[in-house]
Amino acid sequence: MSDQVLLSTNNLGVTLSGRAVLRDVSLSLPSRQFVALVGPNGAGKTTLLRALSGLLPSTGTVHVGGDILSSLSLRERAKRFGYLPQGHLVHWPLQVKDVVALGRYPHGATDPARLSPGDEEAVMQAMQVADVVALAPRLVTELSGGERSRVALARVLAVGAPILLADEPTASLDPRYQIDVMKNLRSIADSGVLVIAATHDLGLAARFADSVLVVSNGRLVAQGKPAQALSETIMADVFRISAYRADYRDEAVILPWAGV
Repeated sequence: MSDQVLLSTNNLGVTLSGRAVLRDVSLSLPSRQFVALVGPNGAGKTTLLRALSGLLPSTGTVHVGGDILSSLSLRERAKRFGYLPQGHLVHWPLQVKDVVALGRYPHGATDPARLSPGDEEAVMQAMQVADVVALAPRLVTELSGGERSRVALARVLAVGAPILLADEPTASLDPRYQIDVMKNLRSIADSGVLVIAATHDLGLAARFADSVLVVSNGRLVAQGKPAQALSETIMADVFRISAYRADYRDEAVILPWAGV
């Protein structure tokens, strides 16, 4: 059963360089949910994620845990949101355990080599969930793309935030790692976190997400369970495609099939 509302917006809008890139987005999301954010290129997915966490100036209101986002300090916002940006690249030759420990910075852990017992526990739990414990002593710059993506996820999990925002977390990964990442996000949501992940993969969204938000031209045009939000009409009007639909092992299958 879903928990009470954790994150909500009312008429959220973002204007960049004089152009409205996000308009009138109102939504209400509970904890313990995996929400897929989908839409064509340039639809406003990344802008929405950044506006939700206060990384972009916006109009309208955002409430998180009953508080108005704009009333929270930067450190408090960093405790409420774990944000995984596109690419999640690390250019410094840091050990994996130190990269993950950076997730404790909002809690005052400024030196990865000097963590409190509580911070150590949070880092270890995050590494276990993301399956990177064995990578702990290795340099992150020497890892494969799939390994780096798991390390980046562990860093975000180490924050211990009630909301996790992930921007294209499966981009450029092999199919196996794409599935692994989505399974991890599904498990994280099941543990009580609100997970919102932007993705271009409608099949993965339909399979793993509890609900789907569809953004087009800066507006939220559909939201609901995957089969509802990714209806034939939405697929045709927003994505200009038709889709093959089925059930496999009690999971929804939505496979983009042809242009319309």
